[in-house]
Amino acid sequence: MIDAYEDPGAPDRRGGGRYLWWLVTRQPWRCAAGAMFGSVWMVLLAATPYLMSRAIDDGLEPGDPRALALWSGALFAVGAFNAWLSIMRHRTMTRVRMDANFRTVKVVVGQAVRLGAALPRQMGAGEVVTIGVGDVQTVSQALTVVGPGVGSVVAYLVIAALLVSVSPLLAAIVLLGIPVIVLLVGPLLGRLQGSETEYRERQGVLTARIGDLAGGLRVLAGLGGKTLIADAFRRDSQRLREQGYRVGAVTSWVQALGIGLPTLFLAVVTWLAGRLAAQGDITVGQLVSVYGYVAVLVGPVSFWVECGYQISRGVVCARRVVGFLRLEPMPDTGTLDAPSEPSVLYEPESGVLIRPGRLTALVAEDPADATAVVDRLGRYAQSNATWGDIRLDEIALHQIRAGIVVADHEADLFAGTLQDMIAPSFRGAGNGANNPNAPADATPHHAAPHKALHTAAAEDIVQALPHGLNTPMTAQARNLSGGQRQRVRLARALLADPEILLSVEPTSALDAHTEATVAARLSEARRGRTTVVTTTSPLVLDHTDTVHYLKDGKVAASGTHHELLDTTPGYRALVARDTEEVLG
Repeated sequence: MIDAYEDPGAPDRRGGGRYLWWLVTRQPWRCAAGAMFGSVWMVLLAATPYLMSRAIDDGLEPGDPRALALWSGALFAVGAFNAWLSIMRHRTMTRVRMDANFRTVKVVVGQAVRLGAALPRQMGAGEVVTIGVGDVQTVSQALTVVGPGVGSVVAYLVIAALLVSVSPLLAAIVLLGIPVIVLLVGPLLGRLQGSETEYRERQGVLTARIGDLAGGLRVLAGLGGKTLIADAFRRDSQRLREQGYRVGAVTSWVQALGIGLPTLFLAVVTWLAGRLAAQGDITVGQLVSVYGYVAVLVGPVSFWVECGYQISRGVVCARRVVGFLRLEPMPDTGTLDAPSEPSVLYEPESGVLIRPGRLTALVAEDPADATAVVDRLGRYAQSNATWGDIRLDEIALHQIRAGIVVADHEADLFAGTLQDMIAPSFRGAGNGANNPNAPADATPHHAAPHKALHTAAAEDIVQALPHGLNTPMTAQARNLSGGQRQRVRLARALLADPEILLSVEPTSALDAHTEATVAARLSEARRGRTTVVTTTSPLVLDHTDTVHYLKDGKVAASGTHHELLDTTPGYRALVARDTEEVLG
């Protein structure tokens, strides 16, 4: 089974079926062993009726106790050996399934890490969760058909050969009848793929809505929107349930036919064999063996139908995994070094020019326009932006990430201690790292977390927690309020201490007093460093050096906050909430 640190290999991304085959080729010897165990196990199941017929014809009918004991002993030995084979087959196929599961998890997680910040821009969280939780399991389950599937084919051929020795007519009926049964189920498997695909898509949408509810329930309750969202969730749930019923209806027919048709076929062949025995064309022992052979065939045929069902579902889920693996991060073709000294950051599409060492604000009529500018300046979207005299896409990406940090007000917060959320690299820094009241003359390593928390006005958060920075936090810090989470995110960005900090709405969830405190401290803490904030808050804008007013995604005016208030009516209306100006 794949080791936790072993390279999972390069997956085949050409399609769902090819991905499943790639999983098989990653463990060929184990799959071959599973096929061997499954084949021998099923063939020995078919040997049971043969041994029984010999016990009847050679021992019971002529009254030969020795022959009867001999064949009965052989029957017992084969049964015991087959029981051991069944155990080994199950163990081997479990290892095959687990290897496929862990290998798929590794390639999915590796792809998520590879995509990085590009992931949420290309696929929703609900879709990723559905792939990681549901699709991975279904894909791995599909691989368990390798052993029984190959074994069923071998058993079918062996039983057909045995029937030829009893009656060519019965052998011909079995050889032709079993494929007909499998073909009758085939169209249902096609319908199942379509229904399963739609079900998985709806499941991804509902999973995303569940995540939204979990993260925003407190806000929804405060706004009185719980009922509205609950109704929408109920409608989505009902649609998923209805689609689940459609999948279940097709599945029920597949499974019913998989059991019913072979059983009906068994009855027909047994009736024909009974007539042949009554006519004296076959012996009583042969009649028993024919019944046993066909009864054993019910298993392989059911396995074939089950294999078709599992593979059909596995292909659907593998397609979704492959679709995820086909996503590509932003191209990293840059080879040049970043500017060696503070330089201008310029984004020509909007006309935004960021001078080094200043606190600059982007004020947009549509907040999405300001966010888009930040994405382009941070090289999270394609653009012609330049840093100094060099285009951003010509600079090595790791140097851009080291020098330019984009701090989103909705950035993820991972479960762990508050220390882990803010700065895991400062773990073990000593008392200064866990004490918001650490002395100002503490060593820089000890004082950095304290300084970042102070600038973000987040000291009260640490003081209110039972174990300070070592207090365990839930995913997305849902045990904190929205304003507290925003300050934690800001502290994390400040602790990174980048040359250029691009912060999206860093104070939008704060009350006026806390917002004014953060604005004043941010201006002082980042003095001499390049800082960009997107905001429409006068409390923040009053501390900025330069403001760019964006209209339709372009710079309409630039200057200080007070200059724009005096000279730009649209800016004044947006920032001062001047309703008369808006109406005018």
